[in-house]
Amino acid sequence: MWKNKYLFTAVMLSAILAVSIGFTTLYAGFSGQKPQEKEITVVTSFYPVYIAAMNVIGDAENVRLQNLSEPQTGCLHDFQLTPEDMKLLSTADVFIVNGGGIETFMKDVASAYPNLVIVEACEFAELLSDGDETNAHAWLGVSCYRDMVQGIAEGLADADRVHGDLYRKNAAKYDEKLIKLQEKQQDTVRKLSGKNVVLFHEAFDYIAQDYGMNVSCVLDLDEERPVSAGEVSGVLSAVRDENANLILAEKLYGKGVADAVQKEADVTIVYLNPLNRGEYEKDSYLKGMEQNINLLQEI
Repeated sequence: MWKNKYLFTAVMLSAILAVSIGFTTLYAGFSGQKPQEKEITVVTSFYPVYIAAMNVIGDAENVRLQNLSEPQTGCLHDFQLTPEDMKLLSTADVFIVNGGGIETFMKDVASAYPNLVIVEACEFAELLSDGDETNAHAWLGVSCYRDMVQGIAEGLADADRVHGDLYRKNAAKYDEKLIKLQEKQQDTVRKLSGKNVVLFHEAFDYIAQDYGMNVSCVLDLDEERPVSAGEVSGVLSAVRDENANLILAEKLYGKGVADAVQKEADVTIVYLNPLNRGEYEKDSYLKGMEQNINLLQEI
């Protein structure tokens, strides 16, 4: 008798629970509510990767996007992660990096967070190389940047299947804008193609490639070392011997050397935006690259 009583009570409780779950599900369906998804934290290594990821992620729900602290130098060469960066990475589900070896701290990150999903934006891009080292400043070539955006979309879609279709859709919309940017380059490409050029940073090699220019000399300027007289002499030799009378430089690091060269030779110097920092807005890359295109059109 007691056994039958306990069995009856258990059956009734199970029935009540099932009915409750059913009504809750129906209510959620009628009210349009969805089960709460786990928030995903995506961290990017630096500015151009962040802007690309911002466009790919768009308005995906429960996806938080943050960037590491900006390096004090122009790029990520020799950049050291701060304690705040390490703390941020400890909360991350996905870490999107440029790739190509530009993030020298990746061994530390992989060691500290072995389960962190790492997406390399440059995986889909064809990187330039001088034979010894890879030039990973691919975002300065619009064609390569388009490949980077695609790489980010595919990497995020693999890591977050819930929003996979949305990531690919957003990447396609952004790519339409980048195609228009490439189309705007074409008049200038016809004018500059085959022209010999001197670069004051290896990053501008991607711009030279986009415009079909021949690189006669590269002076890799940064803030950490003085420029030798021999390097300036090499630039002057390229200008005189190869008729490389166009110099592409970044004003922050290149103006002093450019002034010295202009005193000795008749050259045109164009100061371009390396797009390694700027406003954290979706169209920042588009605006910055369009300004570069306009400067090159004026030559």
